[in-house]
Amino acid sequence: MSKKPFRFKAFEVHQDLCAMKIGTASVLLGAWADITSNPYSILDIGAGTGILGLMMGQRTSAELIDGIEIEPDAFEQCVENFDNSPYFGRLFCFHTDLNEFVEEVEDQYDFIICNPPFFSENTASPDPKRDRARRVASLPFEELVLGVSKLLTPQGQFNTIIPYKEHLNFIDLAENVGLYPSRLTYVKGTPDRETKLVLMAFSFHEVSAVFDKLVIELERHVYTEEYINLTKDFYLDM
Repeated sequence: MSKKPFRFKAFEVHQDLCAMKIGTASVLLGAWADITSNPYSILDIGAGTGILGLMMGQRTSAELIDGIEIEPDAFEQCVENFDNSPYFGRLFCFHTDLNEFVEEVEDQYDFIICNPPFFSENTASPDPKRDRARRVASLPFEELVLGVSKLLTPQGQFNTIIPYKEHLNFIDLAENVGLYPSRLTYVKGTPDRETKLVLMAFSFHEVSAVFDKLVIELERHVYTEEYINLTKDFYLDM
């Protein structure tokens, strides 16, 4: 396996130890996240390589950017990537799961971001770590929204990305703990494909949600202007 890092414009990410590699979903979420409130503290739940924390380091002046990661190799890699980044003084990763973190931490966060496991099916592959990282069972949506509801400040915001087929159920679960959607972006790979992902922002305030759409490519490797504008501060070739 190649040990060459994934290079972005402002930082690089090693991922050889991680079961789940950097993908479009994480970069989309990190670039799309609404940080106009200038959060002082940010939490990434399920940090993996640390990509979202690093993107938040580039995009914000937040003094505190924490990640939590339960998988030992991914935790080690996240710490390495944080320590070698331009934002190392503001980034920290905890080796813990969400339930333990909720029980132990006393502070709350102004902004929480999470790219959760996507697959509810128990898909099997030759890599058990990858299976675990991908299964929703490793971070059930009910557990995620409940944890967020306890860790988020009253005026805070939670941003995530969810498969389209799961997003209405996710909204219902979030509303059960007092979190309401304020912005949803429906993502297609190409104009003729069905919607696969939904970027979502939540807060404790019930408002009329804003809806929009994003298409990534017009055809293979021909990216839309909207996608280029969204990610151009990160990808080297944008």
